Amino acid sequence: MALRFLLVCFLLLGAAFPASAQDRDVPYWATIRATELNMRVGPSADYKIAWVYRRPGLPVKVVRVMEGWRLIQDPSGTKGWVVARLLSPDRGAIVTGDEATALRDGPAGDAAIKWRVEPGVVGVLGDCEEGWCEFSIGNRSGWIAQSRLWGADAE
Repeated sequence: MALRFLLVCFLLLGAAFPASAQDRDVPYWATIRATELNMRVGPSADYKIAWVYRRPGLPVKVVRVMEGWRLIQDPSGTKGWVVARLLSPDRGAIVTGDEATALRDGPAGDAAIKWRVEPGVVGVLGDCEEGWCEFSIGNRSGWIAQSRLWGADAE
């Protein structure tokens, strides 16, 4: 009986972690988990939809938490409310600027260029050090200047 009780407690505790992963100090970075995400003007399904995102992996900044809702800011600066469970705590970033930038094989401006990456490309953010961040797009990865990424700040 005691073993069964411990097993039930363990399962309940494990189920709580995905929600608590989003319950942290703001601001913090997240990415869109869903293939379609409605941004609303308030923290409830009763509020009007202001924007619909169809870009999984897009980085967002969570600036406020209210129960199961998050006030986010997207790369363009637009703010609105989304359901917390449709966000992932995984870090991502989007390439910024007006022209392509180099994805290099090391964290330095003189490292060999592996590929050129266009503005608007979304990828998985790795570690950042001394102004350079690891950045993966599908099966391609390398280092990109941190100043060219939205979502790579420490917050």
